[in-house]
Amino acid sequence: MVVADAQHHDVHQAPQHQGPSGLGWLMAPGYLRVLWTVPMMFGVGVGIMALIRWLEGWGPIWQGSIVTTLSLITIPLGFLGGIGAFDFWLRYAIGRPTEVDDHRSHGAKDWRGYFKVNTDHKVIGVQYVGTTVVFFLIGGLMAMIFRAELAQPGTQLVDTQTFNGLISVHAALMIFLFIVPVFAGLGNYVIPLMIGAPDMAFPKLNALSFWLLPMGGIMMTASFLVPGGAFATGWTSYPPLADHQPLGQVFFNMGVQWAGASSIMTALNFLVTIITMRAPGMTFWRMPLLVWANFTTSLLVVFATPFIAGAQFFVAFDRVMHTHFFDPAHGGYPIGYQHIFWFYSHPAVYIMILPGFGIISEILSVMSRKPIFGYRLMAMSLMGILVLGFSVWAHHMFVAGMAGWLRVPIMISTMLIAVPTGIKVFSWLATIWEGKIHFTTPMLFALGFLSMFLIGGLSGIYLGSVALDIHASDTYFIVAHIHYVLFGGSVFTIFAGIYYWFPKMTGRMYNERLGKLHFWLTFLAFNATFFPMHWIGLHGMPRRVADYAPEYGTWNLLISIASFALGASTLVFLYNMINSWIRGPKAGANPWNALTLEWLVSSPPPLFNFDEIPTVVGHPYEYGVKGARHAVLNGGAVHAPDEVAVH
Repeated sequence: MVVADAQHHDVHQAPQHQGPSGLGWLMAPGYLRVLWTVPMMFGVGVGIMALIRWLEGWGPIWQGSIVTTLSLITIPLGFLGGIGAFDFWLRYAIGRPTEVDDHRSHGAKDWRGYFKVNTDHKVIGVQYVGTTVVFFLIGGLMAMIFRAELAQPGTQLVDTQTFNGLISVHAALMIFLFIVPVFAGLGNYVIPLMIGAPDMAFPKLNALSFWLLPMGGIMMTASFLVPGGAFATGWTSYPPLADHQPLGQVFFNMGVQWAGASSIMTALNFLVTIITMRAPGMTFWRMPLLVWANFTTSLLVVFATPFIAGAQFFVAFDRVMHTHFFDPAHGGYPIGYQHIFWFYSHPAVYIMILPGFGIISEILSVMSRKPIFGYRLMAMSLMGILVLGFSVWAHHMFVAGMAGWLRVPIMISTMLIAVPTGIKVFSWLATIWEGKIHFTTPMLFALGFLSMFLIGGLSGIYLGSVALDIHASDTYFIVAHIHYVLFGGSVFTIFAGIYYWFPKMTGRMYNERLGKLHFWLTFLAFNATFFPMHWIGLHGMPRRVADYAPEYGTWNLLISIASFALGASTLVFLYNMINSWIRGPKAGANPWNALTLEWLVSSPPPLFNFDEIPTVVGHPYEYGVKGARHAVLNGGAVHAPDEVAVH
């Protein structure tokens, strides 16, 4: 259902539908219908399971792991069916006539529209960002709890199982429910605008892909509520440990499936949209680098995510169906799980950073008023990372007992993948060299990313060496490395992107002073939290432990204090975003005087983005180039920004 002509529909001429009469409200899609669809789906699922077990004589009908697994499938399906996520396809599947799309579910007239099934890519983008920020806060709160526990040696607040559960759910939420999907949210909002499209290629699938996401996050968070507590196996969830965890482990196995399904649907939608719906004149070599980044990221998601889905299915089968894929006592191969898991999870590192690379490329060029240095090489390096990303998975397994002959080839490929990343770093530095730099909040976060990601990349080169990795494995050096890559890298770019497109998304400007305060608090507290971990890690401080030797007590106290300052910096961000959206000054169509197509239209954009499809005639980064133009609208009006004023 490609919506290339969607802008020609007049939503104000849509037929007027009367409210449901009698008991029709029970059948109307929405939260009231959920009240009966959820128990119905749960009852059907459990009833079929109980009948099969009774007929086959398979022992107790009511078994905890089996019922829990069924519940985590049927209850979300019942909820999604209740709110109307499947109505169109169900009508089609059973042969009933489908309703003509009058775009009643397109766009949000007020705040209530963001809590309903919506097919507008801009609303879905905001839904993604808002939902993922909530899970970011929940994961951050868990970090505050376990950092309070680690402030001193000994046991202060929680027992060891709860401590491991806090770390595991914190990591899973930050990766699967924040970093990966928040990039999908930002991309959802800006990619169609950037390529001159009226919407995503499949609006209904786009809506469904969002509503799958909170299912996974709720499952992971709710694992604390079941007997035995949350899964405590880390976000990697290695067997055979995972086979012997409390019931909360099932919540992780199923939560990853829901989040992964959401990710795959979104990636397929991006690929079709970028390939088929670009504006006239927008060749691949005229696409903004953020579009290139989302294109390569979507390919990674489609190729890699099924591997982690398969791995979690195997673990669930071992637990629920008593198979022995990873049980060494019955001939299983637990190292095989790690190979499958990391064949997804190292490409996942690039899924979590490539969109950030695109965001940084946009911001550095605009705020430096200079063209991107080496544009084509930058795009090709993204494709190089896509290919090489699948060749380095086993550097996470140097001490896992894998085949010894595999170590050296993986070490070499790990060093090679630094090359395309290094190309990007040098290109960004060349872009800002002698530029007319505007130190706005997005630019500060972009520059902060450059320095923090460089530190994370350098420590990654050390860990890519087999000899050094053996010494540093399972120490706080690893914790420092991953946070410099994923927080100093990904999260800094996320903040940069939110500030940069905030005027476009809301129609209002954020408070610049509060934005800069947020950056400096985050930058200083982040380094105070994670940089010392390099030192104490190389001196033997193990990770994933609730207690430790007293000699590390002072460092851990300082790290915990800094981590609370890092958490407090997020409150400044939240206040700035909420207050500015409500009462911030009105934003113009192009407050940054940028060239890319999303700045051609009003802030926020019209319902279907463009009243007239733009024609692309030039390059998106030709700042400071005399006579440069990028796109033509309204019979020849050339978009040429002022080179001086940037708010």
